[in-house]
Amino acid sequence: MRFQTPLVPARLIRRYKRFSADVVLEADGREVTAHAPNPGAMMGLNTPGMRVWVEPNDDPKKKLKFGWRLAELDGGHMAGIDTSVPNRVVGEALRAGQVSGLAAYTNVRAEVPYGTRSRVDFLLTEPGLPDAYVEVKNVHLLRSDDWAEFPDCVTQRGAKHLRELVEVVRQGHRAVLFYLVQRTDCGRMRIARDLDPGYFEAMKEAVAGGVEMLCYDTAITTEGVSLRNRLPFSEDG
Repeated sequence: MRFQTPLVPARLIRRYKRFSADVVLEADGREVTAHAPNPGAMMGLNTPGMRVWVEPNDDPKKKLKFGWRLAELDGGHMAGIDTSVPNRVVGEALRAGQVSGLAAYTNVRAEVPYGTRSRVDFLLTEPGLPDAYVEVKNVHLLRSDDWAEFPDCVTQRGAKHLRELVEVVRQGHRAVLFYLVQRTDCGRMRIARDLDPGYFEAMKEAVAGGVEMLCYDTAITTEGVSLRNRLPFSEDG
């Protein structure tokens, strides 16, 4: 997935109102407000003064002329903060047959209704194979060592998705929870049990019910984000 417009560097002043961030552009020192497309807590990624990358736009329909896309981390690493990016990255990878265990599916449909007033991110079908329902989650929390963690705040919606995927398995289909780690400094993945015990329990029930847990990290540059390596997933939290 490539960004539509070249990103420009800035320094974060503050992130507020969930979807807004004030930044100072490095090129000319202007202070602007950027759209921050992320409803989560963004723990560790919203520190004032950190270097960020924003995408300018000239769309007359958009009130804000910049969108926050990346945060720079220690050691030359990057993190993506746009929660719409994982679906685009995973969609491209599924259609290109790049996901281990799902490469045999050639028909990939997005946003298909299922469950109780829900839409699954991707429905994969192939003659002779059980349908595969794939739900994608954005991961960008790291608190210790190289552990990527999800979620970064309580997500009742996420627990609901897990329960609906269990029902999919009961109906004879495959169900996959696909965690995409949008940062480059992680080597493994686990559930942040202390931040959302309810989601952790829902994950354990989902695994017992046959839902597959899949985790990949990403290659992130100022040009775009792409699928990289499969990461080990710990069910112990």
